[in-house]
Amino acid sequence: MADDLLFMMGKYEARIPSDRLYSKNHLWLKPAGDLYQVGFTAYSVRLLKDVYFLGWSVDPSTTVRYQQEIGEVESSKAISSLYAPFDGRVVDFNPRVLDDPSVINTDGYGQGWLYTFESAEQPLTPAEYIKLLEGTWDATQRMLKGQVNEDL
Repeated sequence: MADDLLFMMGKYEARIPSDRLYSKNHLWLKPAGDLYQVGFTAYSVRLLKDVYFLGWSVDPSTTVRYQQEIGEVESSKAISSLYAPFDGRVVDFNPRVLDDPSVINTDGYGQGWLYTFESAEQPLTPAEYIKLLEGTWDATQRMLKGQVNEDL
């Protein structure tokens, strides 16, 4: 297995594990038989800040379309909608994060996974995901700096 990749977010290192795949909306997808375990990437957790609430607007075994809203996450930064990474089916939710979403902040690539998902779509490889981040990082920094200035 190859080493994990790193993406530098300023001084912060966002680890991109090489044992999983990725979506354009900053979710990791770890193959688990015919399904994927899905969670937030370190990049998305860093942008959200501290996650403290997670709620779902779909039920287990729901067929969803790409970019369909499936839930909501609340963090110290904002309330954000969660969207399906691809066409597929949300199979089940991780009960641990429903009871205590803070595990997303402390163990996002382990016990902090969000849900299991079934899809025939082809996610991004770790290298493709890094290229996506590199291509959008300047715009993300400008947006973040704008938010900081608005808060002053």
